[in-house]
Amino acid sequence: MKVAGVHRRSLWAAPEHDACFAIDQRHLPHRLEIARLGSLAEVRAAIAEMVVRGAPLIGATAAYGIALQCTESADDAALRAAKATLDSARPTAVNLAWATARMLAALLPLPQPQREAAAWREAGAIADEDVAVNAAIGRHGLALLQALAAQSPGRRLNLLTHCNAGWLATVDWGTALAPVYQAQAVGLDVHVWIDETRPRNQGASLTAWELGQQGVAHTVIADNTGGHLMQRGQVDLVIVGADRVTARGDVCNKIGTYLKALAAHDNGVPFYVAMPLSTLDRTLHDGLAEIPIEHRSPRELTHITGRDAAGGLTEVQLVPDGSPALNPAFDVTPARLVSGLITERGVLAAEQVSLRAL
Repeated sequence: MKVAGVHRRSLWAAPEHDACFAIDQRHLPHRLEIARLGSLAEVRAAIAEMVVRGAPLIGATAAYGIALQCTESADDAALRAAKATLDSARPTAVNLAWATARMLAALLPLPQPQREAAAWREAGAIADEDVAVNAAIGRHGLALLQALAAQSPGRRLNLLTHCNAGWLATVDWGTALAPVYQAQAVGLDVHVWIDETRPRNQGASLTAWELGQQGVAHTVIADNTGGHLMQRGQVDLVIVGADRVTARGDVCNKIGTYLKALAAHDNGVPFYVAMPLSTLDRTLHDGLAEIPIEHRSPRELTHITGRDAAGGLTEVQLVPDGSPALNPAFDVTPARLVSGLITERGVLAAEQVSLRAL
């Protein structure tokens, strides 16, 4: 995707294989800053502190973390410890543990002197595959959008999305926004309603920024506006990403997704989830009972950062002194509310038989 008209990815390796670089998402949309991650500890901190975020991007970044560990020590114990360190950074997004497990599966059978070079190759492969997977998700999602647009020729297609599941949440293309970008490329008239997505405002800051950079029509709305728009026929389809999907199709995503699914169900609006198969957790079935929900600092809810009149970034407090706050980062949408899962292998029903067959 593009920034100021120039294609770039959200994550890339240093040519010398002594670091990886990532767009620091904490400063968007007001500043574009690049973070250099030169050690396992720096990679873990970047994941935990949301320098990088989004399940696919977290996984790819963690893969580079394992590669960086190999530059320090590549023995079995060090690699297993590195995996445990990274996996603990964000417990909900399954792509994290998926990527570190894949790295160790590729490295542990090798003689120790061969592991460092192999680790950088494998991490690069994970990043490149993410781009290809998301492009495929985009193609399958585009077919859905084209079919929907054909029902009302000449009318703009209005989509609603929650949080950020665009290219900033992946290495490139994105998951939920990949069909939007491909629709734009073929000339489909698409407009996106963007939930602000408090806390952290990843919709208002990240999704709006990347859609604007790409020239896609969009409007930022308060999180509570979506149901109102659906009642008035102003939403044709809801499309979101996912951090973990269970074997029976329950979807864990940014807090507030469940409420959008309920509103969509009540108003007959299709509700789709775009997900790479690396987000499928076949070990879990009941999402509500089994998916670990990350609880983050209450400060993300009680305070907010924005640009002041002088152009600087300022944090302000929103709540009274002493008021406690609860900040679960994710919720679970039951499979019964999901119209379909858009994967790199096609669109399928959110139910166990379809997922098992795939």
